[in-house]
Amino acid sequence: MSPTQIVVTVLIILVVAAVAAAVVVAGRRRSLRQRFGPEYDHVVAERDSRSAAERELRDRERRHAGLELVPLDPGSRARYAAAWEELQVRFVDSPAETVGQADELVTRLVAERGYPTGDFSDQIAHLSVEHARTLSHYRDAHEIHLRNSRGEASTEDLRQAVVHYRALFADLLGEEPVAAATSPEQRHPEAAHDATNR
Repeated sequence: MSPTQIVVTVLIILVVAAVAAAVVVAGRRRSLRQRFGPEYDHVVAERDSRSAAERELRDRERRHAGLELVPLDPGSRARYAAAWEELQVRFVDSPAETVGQADELVTRLVAERGYPTGDFSDQIAHLSVEHARTLSHYRDAHEIHLRNSRGEASTEDLRQAVVHYRALFADLLGEEPVAAATSPEQRHPEAAHDATNR
């Protein structure tokens, strides 16, 4: 083989290797985007580079794999759904307290499912692997909860916090905690029917 052929062969091998590496990187990136959804963009915006963000997300996957997550049994699911419904009823009379109680209830549910509950940023990192699509809700709710503890949240902020907590709560519970009925008449149609027939 002539020196020119050797150089051409080496160049072809390098080009093929570069293309293969680019395909592998693109595949990993696509996989991370699909798995983490909006959390992918959030982490990329926080980190110095896309590769650092992707390393962080792969590290989250690795740490998540070491968790012993447990599904809720039907009894636990029913208790949490009832607790959430009771919490929503209490909001009318004491919205500021209810937001703190919502935070505690979500934290208990997170713990029962097997996620660590110490540091909030670690909690977010662990939850992001399976619950990335509701994490922006959790972040927003937590931020309002912190503002509420400083006395800086309006009643509308508090209402939004409960809505945000509910998104993650439902995701972790695997179902909506309260039926879609929004008014007492919808929850108890027989009472509404009796009232109209009087």
